[in-house]
Amino acid sequence: MTYQEAITRYLQRNGYTSLCLKAVLFDMDGILFNSMPYHAEAWHTAMAQHGLHLSREEAYLHEGRTGTDTIGIVYQRQYGKQPSPEEIKTIYADKCTAFGNYPDPEPVNGISELLEEIKECGLLRMVVTGSGQPSLIDRLTHSFPGMFQRDQMVTAFDVKQGKPNPEPYLTALKKAHLQPDQAIVVENAPMGVQAGAAAGLFTIAVNTGPIDGQLLIDAGADLLFASMPEFAKKWNALYREMTHQA
Repeated sequence: MTYQEAITRYLQRNGYTSLCLKAVLFDMDGILFNSMPYHAEAWHTAMAQHGLHLSREEAYLHEGRTGTDTIGIVYQRQYGKQPSPEEIKTIYADKCTAFGNYPDPEPVNGISELLEEIKECGLLRMVVTGSGQPSLIDRLTHSFPGMFQRDQMVTAFDVKQGKPNPEPYLTALKKAHLQPDQAIVVENAPMGVQAGAAAGLFTIAVNTGPIDGQLLIDAGADLLFASMPEFAKKWNALYREMTHQA
């Protein structure tokens, strides 16, 4: 599918005549930081400490959910009931401790180049993450100086329902006083793609993990890139097509 075809399909599906792009909304884990291998291992370890089973592979499929939702799904599946607030708090604390034992995750290869290209286009950059991991959120300002503002971020602390619910992306639009046709989403996980699409946003999937790319298409991605360097290389061509539609 060409860029023009993808954009036209999005516009027709959502009843818009054009994209009036003003912002790009980024997921964090797997898009900005190569942190998902650590998250997957930390979730597996913490769940096992509490007699719960969550494979490392499945952890990738839950990426984007809040920690509370992930714990609730696994606990309900295994025990047939919801965990107490105290259990959720303990399990998530153990997950954060396990995550903290790993080295600082590096930025995803190609993301810095992409951010510079987007900044040069004069577009607002926002972070929309299901994470409540303070260490990663704080690291954004150090790893990507001048790219993101804290008041233009949406984290697990800002929403009641995490991805795949559209609330995180709708909250971002509200914060920035934008309409859905004025922003696009960059995601790497099915849950996040579903959330972006459900919020009425043009959603780009970048497959930075081990999952089958078809899962991202099936989740509702308007475009799929096989890697971040590929997306960064093709950004200007895509942006020209988007602004040509306006």
